[in-house]
Amino acid sequence: MQLTLWTYEGPPHIGAMRVATAMRGLHYVLHAPQGDTYADLLFTMIERRDARPPVTYTTFRAEDLGRDTAALFKQSVSDAYERFRPEAIIVGASCTAELIQDDPGGLARALGLPVPVIGLELPAYQKKENWGASETLYRLVRALAGARREAPADRRLCNILGPTALGFRHRDDLVEVRRILDTLGIGVNVVAPLGASPSDLSRLPEAAFNVVLYPEIGRAAAQYLEKALGQPFCEIPPIGVGATRDFIAAVAALADVDPAPALDAPESRSPWYARSVDSTYLTDKRVFVFGDAAHAVALARVAAREIGFRVVGLGTYERGFSREVRAAAALHGIEALVADDYLDVEAAIQAAAPDLVLGTQMERHVAKRLGIPCAVISAPAHVQDYPARHAPLMGFEGANVLFDTLVHPLMMGLEEHLLGLFREDREFHADAAASHLGAGHAVRHQEESRVPSPVRERSAFAESRVRDPEPSGEISVVPRQPCASSVEFSSLTPTLSRTGEGARSGSAPQAETVLASPAEGGGSATRVSSWAPDAERELKKIPFFVRGRARTNTETFARERAIPLITVETLYDAKAHFSR
Repeated sequence: MQLTLWTYEGPPHIGAMRVATAMRGLHYVLHAPQGDTYADLLFTMIERRDARPPVTYTTFRAEDLGRDTAALFKQSVSDAYERFRPEAIIVGASCTAELIQDDPGGLARALGLPVPVIGLELPAYQKKENWGASETLYRLVRALAGARREAPADRRLCNILGPTALGFRHRDDLVEVRRILDTLGIGVNVVAPLGASPSDLSRLPEAAFNVVLYPEIGRAAAQYLEKALGQPFCEIPPIGVGATRDFIAAVAALADVDPAPALDAPESRSPWYARSVDSTYLTDKRVFVFGDAAHAVALARVAAREIGFRVVGLGTYERGFSREVRAAAALHGIEALVADDYLDVEAAIQAAAPDLVLGTQMERHVAKRLGIPCAVISAPAHVQDYPARHAPLMGFEGANVLFDTLVHPLMMGLEEHLLGLFREDREFHADAAASHLGAGHAVRHQEESRVPSPVRERSAFAESRVRDPEPSGEISVVPRQPCASSVEFSSLTPTLSRTGEGARSGSAPQAETVLASPAEGGGSATRVSSWAPDAERELKKIPFFVRGRARTNTETFARERAIPLITVETLYDAKAHFSR
């Protein structure tokens, strides 16, 4: 086990809870101790649902471990049925209760309840949340879907698989997908699990094919239905204009209908916006994408093909989908990062030095610490990423939302020009506080800016720094050893300087810094040249949002030419070199 501050996915019983919460008439009895009932907050606080999940906990205590916890579980199942009278019950154990090995499925079936009881075997120490949601949906479909149909179904009738509770924009995506299918004249038989009941799952065989919106959740159930019922499925998440067109063509072929009605009248304005002269400042912006596999691959395509960004990093925390992500990364000429340790992701972002980060809630914090614009495009997300308004990512309207999401964090071309034009103005210089906070705050800000802020320092948890106690002035930075499955981005971009932006004008030249090379596991060191005071002053005239790139490029230029001291001439020579 690894002690961590953040995690991208919860244990698999959280995935099962997402499925149970999404459905009607289904109840989840979870064998869990006190302390494992925190999951309710995910739905009531993060997703802002107006009702708690349909979950009953056994909530055994330490003193219960000396008694019969199996009897406690059976009593909880009986009480849950008598109180809620569900159409079906799923039972399982939390990660802690799994150690007791009470066999919830066998115990519940032995009660002989008059409703289907489906046991879940969710290995909490080998699998994670999305797998738990996928396995739960698969078990429900396998138990309740019924037998193969005898007569061929209407080819213009489909099921939609994958949307769950606590899914990233699943509710809004479903609205857009149903709108597309309606335009094509394709009916929706069952949506599962979101909004479905156990009796609805028995009607799955009536459809001709299935539409899988989120492969990490719906693929296993769709593969079972294809094998057991002969139902083909479409697995193209319609995220972005191009993918939406591909999706329309694929479902139209399965339904044997004309795709033209949905293709001829797209409602997306993002293609025109991206081609307009006002969007030229977006071209070739460097972007790092990380998230669940479906969203990460789709957003990389949107960023590169539909907006004009350059993808310099692409990764996922879902190891089960690493093959798809690696194939997508190869199309962008990069190597994929497959890692579930946020510290590895942070190191990769820092090495890639992007202009924009598209990621999860964790990457939002990482980007904020590194001073890089960021947008959240995947779970895990926080409450602000579950807006009250309609904000899909799928379909043509979703493409509009995506365009705004990706563009708004960036500095517009006119803003960049004005900030450069007024860079010496009292409101816009490097040490100026926000003008709306008043003059008093500006004075305090200037006083505080003379002291290095711990908020701007990289967390000690993120990398181990060993400072040389000798008065040599050098700092040795030893990075964490990357996990075996992670991909090092240090070979793609120059090593970042840790010297920071905190040097004041007129200060003495900075001490030379030694950085251990991640590509060599810290076995060798790279010299970073010192900065002359006049060069530091000139650097601070560069707008803040590109100053880090200018510093990195200049230090790379000096290092490659063995220049020990960076002067103003070196700064402009480097600018000319990288402008070619």
